[in-house]
Amino acid sequence: MRARESATLPRRAAGLPVPGRPLRPARLSSTGRSRLFHLVLLAPAVALGLFVIGYPLYLIIDASIRNVGLPNLAALNATPVTGANYTALTSDPLFRQALWVSLLYTLGGTIPAFLIGLGTALLLNRHFPLRRIFRTLILLPWAVPAVVCSFLFLWILNASYGVLNYLLLKAHLISGYIPWLASLHWSIVGVIIPTVWKSYPFFTLLILAALQVIPKELYEAAKVDGAGQWATFRKITWPGIQNAAYLAMVLQLLWTFREFEIIYPITAGGPANSTQTLAIYLYNEVFQFFHMGYASALGVVTIVICVILVVAMFPLLRRTLWRT
Repeated sequence: MRARESATLPRRAAGLPVPGRPLRPARLSSTGRSRLFHLVLLAPAVALGLFVIGYPLYLIIDASIRNVGLPNLAALNATPVTGANYTALTSDPLFRQALWVSLLYTLGGTIPAFLIGLGTALLLNRHFPLRRIFRTLILLPWAVPAVVCSFLFLWILNASYGVLNYLLLKAHLISGYIPWLASLHWSIVGVIIPTVWKSYPFFTLLILAALQVIPKELYEAAKVDGAGQWATFRKITWPGIQNAAYLAMVLQLLWTFREFEIIYPITAGGPANSTQTLAIYLYNEVFQFFHMGYASALGVVTIVICVILVVAMFPLLRRTLWRT
């Protein structure tokens, strides 16, 4: 008996079945069961997301390779496949202008919003009277609907009686009223200003939350060592908030690049297409000229640009968000 057991020991050590004993079904480890349980919980959400997002995306890609108009959308499969829409994009000056305006608007609306949000977060992280009230007031622009923000700045940026021109004149920063929304040169600034006003609280919120996590002992040690404000920010504050700052920057870049609700009520892409971004151009092609196929090609190009942006920023996010 002992000889038989000693013969089966090497097979048990190697994980092989022992002769004469029934095979037991393999059991998942606790980690495997937990992972399987998480996948089961996520399955309905993933399936719903594929249906809600995947099917419309398929229709857009399908329409982009067909010469179809809005009334013929029901007969999409009967339309022959062609690459004429993408070929037309390469020679369309309005597309190149809209792409340039989109890039200018995205950078102009994101970078100032980040700087203002960073400054307000650093300010609100300090202790001063009525700090809670000021924190609430600072975050109010982010809660205002984009359309309401647009109509508010239609009044503020008015060339005749706008508040902004009045304040700039009183401060002797300008010598005459600026036509913010009617000038070819100032119109892009006129749509960037409300975008920055509505966007900076998002940066303030995320950066302020990251500032709350930084241990106060680090600042006390830096003060004892005689470090200045810039050295303290560079060595302590920025490493503590850079994860939130990079993530907020990527999200805001994507949101600003496809922004529609702020620009269209203010200028509708004018004057002379000086504020016509890709989103405005796409909307006009569909609902003014009924070029569904061409607009779908514009949408696909917009999605590709957003994906390229995320891929370009991914190494930076991976080094900061997923580092150990």
